[in-house]
Amino acid sequence: MSRARLITLTNMCMLTNKQGQVLVQNRQKPTWPGITFPGGHVEKGESLQAAMIREIQEETGLTIQRPQLCGVMDFTTPAGEGYIVLLYKAHQFSGELQSSKEGPVFWLDPAKLKQYQLAPDFWEMYQVMIRDDLSELYGTGAGKDWQTRFL
Repeated sequence: MSRARLITLTNMCMLTNKQGQVLVQNRQKPTWPGITFPGGHVEKGESLQAAMIREIQEETGLTIQRPQLCGVMDFTTPAGEGYIVLLYKAHQFSGELQSSKEGPVFWLDPAKLKQYQLAPDFWEMYQVMIRDDLSELYGTGAGKDWQTRFL
């Protein structure tokens, strides 16, 4: 019996500037709209870190240096599709900020995050990224029964 599990690997990065602001994206994707951090999918044959650097560049125009893995979210969709979201932090970057088809990007004081419509589960993922006592988030259920819990 195989122990293999089909998983889609995705990522998200909290990029912080020298003023302590975080780079957010107002994601326009109908299935996951709202304020979040930039990120996307890991492509076949691509390292996890290279995928994070590429996704930030594609969605923001910025090139990050040395993203640090700081947590994960694991969930299965109601259709049975497995996902792992690799959560990164980065503080060094170069380039000019520009939005993409994924949605507008802008710098925001983290204390103002809750003043915006956040993407589902984003607040919980953000907690994993900023708290030293958290490293994993697990999502289960469907529709109104969906829940996330910290591990």
